[in-house]
Amino acid sequence: MSERVKDQLEVFTGTSNPALAREVCEHLGVKLGEAEVGRFPDGEVMIEVRENVRGGDCFVIQSTCSPPNESLMELLLLTDALRRASAGRITAVIPYFGYARQDRKVAPRVPISAKLVADLITTAGASRVLTVDLHAGQIQGFFNIPVDNLYAMPVLVGYLRKRVDDQKVSVVSPDAGGVERARAFARRLNANLAIIDKRRQRASEVAEMQLVGEVRDSIALLVDDMIDTAGTITEAARTVMAAGASAVIACATHPILSDPACDRISRSVITELVTTNTIPLRAKAQGQLANLKVLSVGGLLAEAINRIHNEESVSSLFN
Repeated sequence: MSERVKDQLEVFTGTSNPALAREVCEHLGVKLGEAEVGRFPDGEVMIEVRENVRGGDCFVIQSTCSPPNESLMELLLLTDALRRASAGRITAVIPYFGYARQDRKVAPRVPISAKLVADLITTAGASRVLTVDLHAGQIQGFFNIPVDNLYAMPVLVGYLRKRVDDQKVSVVSPDAGGVERARAFARRLNANLAIIDKRRQRASEVAEMQLVGEVRDSIALLVDDMIDTAGTITEAARTVMAAGASAVIACATHPILSDPACDRISRSVITELVTTNTIPLRAKAQGQLANLKVLSVGGLLAEAINRIHNEESVSSLFN
């Protein structure tokens, strides 16, 4: 094992998004930490950290994406291994925080999954959490440790400004819960704001949509934090096109893209889908979605990690 200096910045990763972890390390100018992440013959996750981390400032980069249970266990066991190896501080860097959609009781006898996962991460030994575009901001309060919730908006807006140029734009929230996010995009793009009132029959199935606002003769920019089965975003695209939009661009931070998302998007009126690499793209999405643009949050995460390591302000990234 190599010798390490106390308080040295160390970056480790599981198997959920190693390409993003390597990109972050390139931005930071550090080497990715040596850790074996494998499986026992029965499928249990096996972790071994293969270098000295005593007193180090350790960052574990791991999106809890598909397969979510295995990704979460890798994160927990990596954190526990670093804690037992006497790491000075452990930051769980979770570009996509899974299990966030059940963040409150909306029906009898359902769990608050986001709170349980927060407790597990804290118990495993994390000193703080760094994530990107939480599904619900109140999840930060589920932790008893510091949480930095980064926004991918600067990365997305930088691309969208060039993409729409001087054309008329209307930013549309596909549901009432995303109005604050859509308003922030609209302000930065100097665009109109519209909202879609969405009613569901059951989870992942939309029953009815009504547009509130004006999109006629403008590019409709549909903004959301994630796209899972793409039922909401494709129905929203159809709704705004029926209301007179000239084109539809969908924009979301987390490309979950579970089946049948790719088929729905391919058949939809969406001109372009803009997303980030918080989640690795599924092979089907890479091969089927010709109108897909993936932007990197590697530089954003690296800057936040560097500021945390140097005890500098993270919030000033977005001022």
